[in-house]
Amino acid sequence: MKLPGRIAIVGGGSWATAIAKMFMAHDGSINWYMRRDDRIADFKRLGHNPAYLTSVKFDTKKINFYSNINDIVRDSDTLVFATPSPYLKSHLKKLKVKLKDKFIITAIKGIVPDDNLIISDYFTKEYKVPAENITVLAGPCHAEEVALERLSYLTLACPDKDKARIFARQLSSSFMKTSVSDDITGIEYSSVLKNVYAIAAGICSGLKYGDNFQAVLISNAIQEMRRFLDTVHPLNRNVDESVYLGDLLVTAYSKFSRNRTFGSMIGKGYSVKSAQIEMEMIAEGYYGTKCIKEINKHYHVNMPILDAVYNILYERISPMIEIKLLTDSFR
Repeated sequence: MKLPGRIAIVGGGSWATAIAKMFMAHDGSINWYMRRDDRIADFKRLGHNPAYLTSVKFDTKKINFYSNINDIVRDSDTLVFATPSPYLKSHLKKLKVKLKDKFIITAIKGIVPDDNLIISDYFTKEYKVPAENITVLAGPCHAEEVALERLSYLTLACPDKDKARIFARQLSSSFMKTSVSDDITGIEYSSVLKNVYAIAAGICSGLKYGDNFQAVLISNAIQEMRRFLDTVHPLNRNVDESVYLGDLLVTAYSKFSRNRTFGSMIGKGYSVKSAQIEMEMIAEGYYGTKCIKEINKHYHVNMPILDAVYNILYERISPMIEIKLLTDSFR
C-alpha cells in the first residue's frame, strides 16, 4: 500500500493553510498548489500565507510550491483538495494527468454545483478514482482555531478504514485528535447540510431571535439532517457524534463561521449579492442549499429548514415572513 507517499495540498485558503500546518506538525515536507504566482512569491518572502491565517509560520524550505496543477499531480501520490466547491471544476478543467492512480483526500465541505454530486462521487464518476482511494476529512474544526493550536477533533472517512487510520495518525498532534469512519457519503452530506443550517441560524440572529429559539432551530436541524441521511444513504450511524452534530453546532454558533455570518447579513437586510461581495469569502451553504433542494426532489424528505433557506436565498422571500412560517412548524 503506497500511502501516504508525497502529499500535496490543493488550495490556498484558510482551511488549506490549516491542513498544511497539521501535516507539517510532524516535521514533514509537502507539495502545495496555489494558482497565483504572486501569492506564492509573497508566501516564500514572508514565511506565511499572505492572505489567510497570516499568524501561522511555515518553514518554506519544506514546501514545494506549484502554480501548475498538472505538475503537482504528476509529482504527488496523495492529493488533499481544500478549495471551495464552486471552484473545483475550474481547477480540474486544466488537468491532463490522470487521477485514478492517486489517493484523494477531500476537505471540501460542499457539493459540485450543477452536477449536484458530493465530492467523492464526483472524483469517482468523472476521474475514475476508486472509492477505496478517497477519504473525506470532516468534523467541528475551524481553521482559525487550528492556527491557534486549540484542541480540535477530526474524522477521516474512507470505505477502507485501514487507509483512513494511516492519515489519521499523520494528522494527529497535541492539539488535534482524530478518529475514523466508513460513512463517507453520510459525512459529506452532513458537511453540506450543516452549512445550510448555519445560514438559517445566522438569518435568525440577524432578525434578533434569541438563544432560546436558536436551540430549538438547531435541535430541529439535527432531526432534519437525520431524516435526509437515513433516506439518501441508509446506514447504522449515530448523528450525535462530533463529525455530524458537533460540526453542525460549531458552524451554527461560532464567530468564525462564514455561513452564519452570511446568514446574519441576510437577516439584517442585505441582498445575497451585497452580502457575498462584503464577505470576500465563500459561504458554501449558499451553493449547498440549491444543490440539496434539487437532490431532495428525488427523495421528498420533509426539510422545512432547507426549504425556508432556499426560499429566502433563491426565491427572494422576506426573511421575516419565511422564518415566522418556520417557527410555526417547530415544537
